[in-house]
Amino acid sequence: MAKTNPGRFFEHYRLGQVIEHAVPRTVSGGERALYHALYPARHALYSSDEFARACGLPAAPLDDLAAFHLVFGKTVPDVSLNAVANLGYAEGRWHHPVMPGDTLRARSTVIGLKQTSSGGSGVVYVRTEGRNQRDDLVLDYVRWVLVRKQDQGLPAPDPVVPDLKPALQAADLVIPQGLDFSAYDFAQAGEPHRWGDYAVGETIDHVDGVTIEEAEHMLATRLWQNTAKVHFDATFREDGRRLIYGGHVMSLARALSFNGLANAQMIVGLNGGAHANPCFAGTTVRAWSEVLDKAETKAPGVGAIRLRLVATSGGAPFELRGEDGRYLPHVLLDLDYWALMPL
Repeated sequence: MAKTNPGRFFEHYRLGQVIEHAVPRTVSGGERALYHALYPARHALYSSDEFARACGLPAAPLDDLAAFHLVFGKTVPDVSLNAVANLGYAEGRWHHPVMPGDTLRARSTVIGLKQTSSGGSGVVYVRTEGRNQRDDLVLDYVRWVLVRKQDQGLPAPDPVVPDLKPALQAADLVIPQGLDFSAYDFAQAGEPHRWGDYAVGETIDHVDGVTIEEAEHMLATRLWQNTAKVHFDATFREDGRRLIYGGHVMSLARALSFNGLANAQMIVGLNGGAHANPCFAGTTVRAWSEVLDKAETKAPGVGAIRLRLVATSGGAPFELRGEDGRYLPHVLLDLDYWALMPL
């Protein structure tokens, strides 16, 4: 009897299927330190307990994308071990900051299935929840992946594509309990720019770049216990190259965005995202942002700002798609998210 797990293939998923993902993870300050070592992350709210307390939180939480990667990593053996590509995200919300000492676990529900016209693979839509040791919902999101089919002779399931919001509204966002930016220290945060200084349609070149090292991205992927073969096994791809985990590019771009968006402190919503082109070791990642929307919140001194974050491997900033509507070859990531910023 086989005891190893080859991963699920497209025909193994059923609409409404609930998957409890293995290996809960207790986080510590070590995760935060390693995250900040892997990326040039330096947003003040995640770097200083005292800064976080001055903003109404009990201490500095784990970076929001670190929490996302941790929950995402739990899902890989069950959702995307045999994936061809991770296609997109929608309706992502952070509900509770993750603090050192919290234990996170993950569960996914299959909400959509659609076989490709070739019959060799299919798109699987899942809604994933990350919960802590108190059963508080920490974050949830929808993602869809293209998964190989093991037996191409099996009939296709009836196609079901979920109706997803094109973007979260400001009213959908969860503001952390106690968050208060009314006495926000701009000098300690690193930039003077507040919510009112940004205009919808404004674009920001984040200037800096980071060259990805092979060992670095593999360390990050192991940190989140992501077991996808394309990130580790050089024999898995015909070109013999290990694919950079998309979350690694996300965190690099978010960290680079500090230069120009140092006060976009907390990520609270994920509207959409596309890993537009593959990324490999040796690539120098740069980033730019566009302000898509703004809204006030009920929390004292707290505004919400919707941003497009684009990571590139070159090219001029603010170039996204060609005349054919497709992403340009140098675009690595196109991420649409909501963040909280002092008014």
